[in-house]
Amino acid sequence: MRPLLVLSACLAVVAARPCLAQDSYELFPFTRQRATNVARMYAERLNGGLSSYRPDACMYNRGGGDCLVKGDAEGYIFRFLGGPPGWQILNLAPTAETEIEVSADGRSVVKVLYNGAPRAETMTPQEAPSPEPDDAPGPEAVSPDL
Repeated sequence: MRPLLVLSACLAVVAARPCLAQDSYELFPFTRQRATNVARMYAERLNGGLSSYRPDACMYNRGGGDCLVKGDAEGYIFRFLGGPPGWQILNLAPTAETEIEVSADGRSVVKVLYNGAPRAETMTPQEAPSPEPDDAPGPEAVSPDL
C-alpha cells in the first residue's frame, strides 16, 4: 500500500508542475533524433547511396546539431551539405546541398525543399571559391619597366 501512496504523490507533483512553452524536442526528446535520422537517410538515397555520397557530419550528431534550421510543433527543417565519401576529412569541397522538412513526429519527410549543387550562402568561407577582384588590372593594363 505504501508504494502506491508514494507513486500517487509523485504523480500529483508532476501534474501540478506549471507548463512552459517548449519546442517539440523538449516535449518529445526522441522525435528530434528520429527526424535527423529520417532526413539523413532520405538525403543518402536521393544522392546516390552511401557508396557515392556522405552527408555533413552534423547529421550524425545527436539531434542534427548545426544542421537543424527549425524545430517546433510543426516539424523540423534540416539544411546540410554533402559530398563523396571522406569529403570532410580530406577537406574537399561539398558537391551537394540538401534541405528537408520532416514531420513533427519525426517519422516521415514532408517535403524536399532543395537538393542540388551547394548554394553560395550555405558554404563556409573556406569552402566557397574566392572571387576574382574586379578592379585588378588586366595584363594589357600593366606596362613593362623599360
